[in-house]
Amino acid sequence: MELKYIQKIAEKLSLSTKQVTNIDNMQAEGATIPFMARYRKEATGNLDEVVIGNVVEEIAYFTDLDKRKTTVIKTIE
Repeated sequence: MELKYIQKIAEKLSLSTKQVTNIDNMQAEGATIPFMARYRKEATGNLDEVVIGNVVEEIAYFTDLDKRKTTVIKTIE
């Protein structure tokens, strides 16, 4: 995920960019929200499942937004 999106998510949810990056990386590796909350507390900064879920939702939103942006640009060209 692009740094600008990570920064927006971190700012919106009052988290550090490191926390958001770590959650993004773990999710890409297939880690589930409960797994991250219980067994990767050091990487998430002791975030609970609700906050991690919010981060995952925001990551999905920006990923979809980026895909739509790419599709629209290709359509215009």
